[in-house]
Amino acid sequence: MRLSQFIVENVDRIVDEWEQFAATITPAADAMDSVALRDHAKAILLAASRDMNTAQTASEQQAKAEGEGPEKTPSLDRASASHGELRHAVGFDLVQMTSEFRHLRACVIRLWVKSVDSPDQNHLHDMIRFNETIDEALAESTAAYAEQVNRSRDIFLAILGHDLRAPLQAVSMSSEMLERKVQLDPPALSYVAAIKNGARHMGAMVSDLLEFVRSRLGTGMPIEKRLMNLGEACRQALEEASAGQPTCTPTLHIKGNVDGLWDPSRIGQLLQNLIGNALQHGARQGEITLSVTGTAEAVTVCVHNRGTPIDQEALGTLFDPLVRSPSEDVTLPGASTSLGLGLFIVKEVVDAHHGEIAVTSTQAEGTTFTVVLPKN
Repeated sequence: MRLSQFIVENVDRIVDEWEQFAATITPAADAMDSVALRDHAKAILLAASRDMNTAQTASEQQAKAEGEGPEKTPSLDRASASHGELRHAVGFDLVQMTSEFRHLRACVIRLWVKSVDSPDQNHLHDMIRFNETIDEALAESTAAYAEQVNRSRDIFLAILGHDLRAPLQAVSMSSEMLERKVQLDPPALSYVAAIKNGARHMGAMVSDLLEFVRSRLGTGMPIEKRLMNLGEACRQALEEASAGQPTCTPTLHIKGNVDGLWDPSRIGQLLQNLIGNALQHGARQGEITLSVTGTAEAVTVCVHNRGTPIDQEALGTLFDPLVRSPSEDVTLPGASTSLGLGLFIVKEVVDAHHGEIAVTSTQAEGTTFTVVLPKN
C-alpha cells in the first residue's frame, strides 16, 4: 500500500498515538482535553497525503527543499500555522512543539513499514515526499509559534513602558515641588538636580521603548505636523542636553530659512537622540556641532562629533533596533544602560516625515549624521 493511502486509511489510529504522546508533554498538557491534544493533527495528516499525490518535478522538489517553492498545500500550511499558534497559547515551549512532529514522523513510518510486505522504489519515493510535507508543516508551525512569541514579548514591553510612566512622572513632579517649596542648601539642590536629570533620562528611554514596540506591532509612528522653526528646536535640544552634561561645549550653525511643517515632539525625539548619541560616543570633552541649512524644498540637519569612529561593518545595522555599536565606549556615562533604540527611533521619525538620513564616520573627519527633512 502506498504511504498516502495508508495515512488516509489509518489517520485515526495515527492521531490516537499523537494524542498519547502529546499528553506526556507536561505541565502544559495536564489541563488539556482530548480535542486540544489532537489539535489539527488529522488536518495536517490528510493535507500531507494530498500533497504526496500531487505531481512534482525535480526542480520543484529542489525549490521546495530550499523553502522557495510555490505554495502547493495551503491547507497544510494553515493547519500547521494554527497548530503552532495554539500550542504557544496553551504553554508548550518550542522544543516540545517540534517534538510532536518528530514523533508523528516516526509513528507514521513505523506503522507503515509494518504493513509493507515487499518494499520497492515507489515506497522510497513515498518516504521522501512524506518527509517533505512534515518538514513543511514543521516550518509553518515554528514560524507561527515564533511570531506569537514575538508578539507576546512586544505586548509585555508595551505594558511595561506604559506602566513605568506614572511612577516616573511622580518622581519628576515630586522633585520639582521639593525644589520650589523647600529651602535647600547647595548639596541638597545638587541631589534634586540629579534626581530630575535621572528621571528625564529614564523618561526618554521609556519613550524610545514605546516607539519601538509600536513599530513592532505594526501601527507605525503617528505624526501631527505644524509650522515650526528647526533652528529653534535645535537650540532647545542642545540646551536640554547640555543641562545634564556640564562639560558639553556644543556649537550651532543656522543658515537659510529653516521653517517647515513637522511634528515638534517627534523632531524633539530625533534631535535628543542624535545629540545624545554624539555626546555618548564622541570625544570626552563633549564637543559637538549642529548645522542647520534651509533651502526652498527642505532643511538639512548635520550632527558632528569627534571620537572613535563607527566600525564600517556596523554601518549597515546602525539603525536596527536593539543593536549597539561594537565601537561603543562602555566607560562613558549612560553607555551601559543604552537599549540600542535611539538611532532606530531617529530613523522612524525621519521615515514618518518622508525624509532621508545618512552617516559618515572616519578617524580623520569624525562622525556626521545628516538628516534631510522636506518642508511639507
